[in-house]
Formats: sequence, structure tokens, C-alpha cells
Amino acid sequence: MSIFGFLSGEFIDVIEWTDDTRDTLVWRFEREDHEIKYGAKLTVREGQAAVFIHEGQLADVFTPGLYMLETNNMPILTTLQHWDHGFKSPFKSEIYFVNTTRFNNLKWGTKNPVIVRDPEFGPVRLRAFGTYSVRVVDPALFMREIVGTDGEFTMDEISYQIRNIIVQEFSRTIARAQIPVLDMAANSRELGKLIGGEIAAQLAEYGLALPELYVENISLPPAVEEVLDKRSSMGVIGNLNEYMQYQAATGLGQEGAGAAAIQAGLGAGLGMQIGAQAAQAGPWGARTAAIAPPPPPVEHVWHIAEAGETKGPFSKAKLGRMATEGTLGRDTYVWTAGQDGWMRAEDVMELAQLFTVLPPPPPAG
Repeated sequence: MSIFGFLSGEFIDVIEWTDDTRDTLVWRFEREDHEIKYGAKLTVREGQAAVFIHEGQLADVFTPGLYMLETNNMPILTTLQHWDHGFKSPFKSEIYFVNTTRFNNLKWGTKNPVIVRDPEFGPVRLRAFGTYSVRVVDPALFMREIVGTDGEFTMDEISYQIRNIIVQEFSRTIARAQIPVLDMAANSRELGKLIGGEIAAQLAEYGLALPELYVENISLPPAVEEVLDKRSSMGVIGNLNEYMQYQAATGLGQEGAGAAAIQAGLGAGLGMQIGAQAAQAGPWGARTAAIAPPPPPVEHVWHIAEAGETKGPFSKAKLGRMATEGTLGRDTYVWTAGQDGWMRAEDVMELAQLFTVLPPPPPAG
């Protein structure tokens, strides 16, 4: 082999990068001290850019395509070397391949709660998280500002910094937007666009762009969520008095412990309503609630058995009118919540007085 052939074999004539890592942003073409010869082939694939660094200075940037490295397509490097158009000698230069594809499904989230002033609930603490995508749009600027001389720069090395920028801008945007907490879910898309727009200028200083940013969830502290759940439940119930009356009427058809539990629930519901009214009345209301008399007992309502069928419920006043009209007799079987089975009306102490104004049945002849 001739000396010229040996030297030619030492020079690199094909320069390319095939990335299979899916997380590498910048990769330095390793030369192992081999020089690049005049006319070498440079292959830059779609989603890549090649940046030449010559003696510490950023020189030419190549976009996707196939290049023959000659003086006419390396103008900056030619100027730095003071080459003329007859340049035929090999040269040394660091070559960095920059991944310009979009990196998707990157996570961001608030490490600590963000305090905002809600128009309805006052100061509340919020947490949020979501995803974003990022890509390199200015390889030369990205090399100068971020990478430096790092031979293999991955997405993990800058994702933490981007997350901090997103969280900071999220906090500022939420504070200025004054969106009620209950409306944030409906405005998450607009929030993402607003935050992304605010971040774009800052990332552009690094040679980066933020094509997408999503706010997937905004959560409240557990105590506040519990209050909201109770508030939603009350909204579903509607009128508390009507709800208790309905529960009482439907529960009277049950026997034994189930019916007694409903009666106890009615008393508890009345107590809750009185407590809520006292709380709304302020400090003075709290004092009067402490000395207020207990609520009156719940009036019993009755069912009657007639011809194998159950009728009712009837109030005691209604049963009194029925006794006067003769549609309720002493031997009529009646039942109320808490009573142990059906009993004749005259055997129930509370109803026996309804028949004292009527003469008893005549003795058997």
C-alpha cells in the first residue's frame, strides 16, 4: 500500500448519525483523532441538524440533506481557516448532531401547592400536573446556551429546568387569571395555551420551542374537596324539609328496626338544620343555639289494616275524624313505627282516647 493510500484510509469520509436512544438531544461525532478530508460526505437526516465547531468557535450549521464537504458549502469554516477555493487539505473540526424532532409526553407538576385567591372560597392551595412537548428550533443557539462541550446531551438534562419554568409561569398565570376554582376544569385547555404562550419567549432564548402544553388536572386539598362534596350532596337533595318528609313517608312501610332508624334519622336531620341556621347567625346565634330548647317530638303517623289491605299513613287527628265518622273502630288493627306488630286501636294507649266520646258496643244479648 502506498503512503498516499495509507493516509487516505486514515481520513474519515462518511459522517452520519443514526439515533436509536429516543432521548438524545445532541451527539458528538467521535473522530478518534482522525481528520476529515476534503470532499467527505455528510449525511444529515430528517429531524437532525449538524453543527461544526472549529477551534472552540461555532462555524457552519447543516440542515437535512447530503453534503460534500468543500469550501463552497462551508463558508464560515473556510473564512475561519483562511482557505482559498483551491483547498484540498484535511482539517480537524468537532461535529455535533442535534436532534430537532419533537419530544412528547414529558411530565410537569407542582412540587408544592400554589396559593391563589378564589372569589368564592377565599385563599386556597392548588396542585396541578400535566404534559408538554419540546423541540430544538435553533441548533446553533442551543449549542451555545445549553450544551457547550457535552458529547451526549439527553432530554433529562434539561427537562428539570423546563419543568421549573412551566410551574413558575403556571403560578403567575393562575394568580392573574382569577378563574374560580369550580371553573378551572372547564378552562384547562385555555390555561395550557396561555401558559405555553408565556413560556415561549423564555425558551426561545435557549433555541427551544414548546409546541404543546396540557394541564391535565388541578386538585384541591382533601379538606376542601370534602366540603365541596358535601355541598354537592346538599345541592342534589334540594329542600331539606321536603326531603325529610319524603324519607319519612317512604320509610313508614318498613317494619321493625328499619322504620325506627328512619325516625331517628329524621330527628338527626332536624338537628342538623337547626345547627346550620345557628352557624349562619354568627357568634350570637351560637350562644342562643346552646340554650335553645330541644326540637318537639315527631308526631306519629299510623297505618290501618282493612280487608287484607294496608292504608295510610294517617295522622292522629285524621284517625279521630275517622272514629267519629265510624270508619275507624275499636277493633281496627293499626301500626306505627316502633310498634311491635299490629294492634287493635283500643289497645293502643295513644288512640284509645279517640273512642271515649263514643258509647261502647252494647253487651251481647
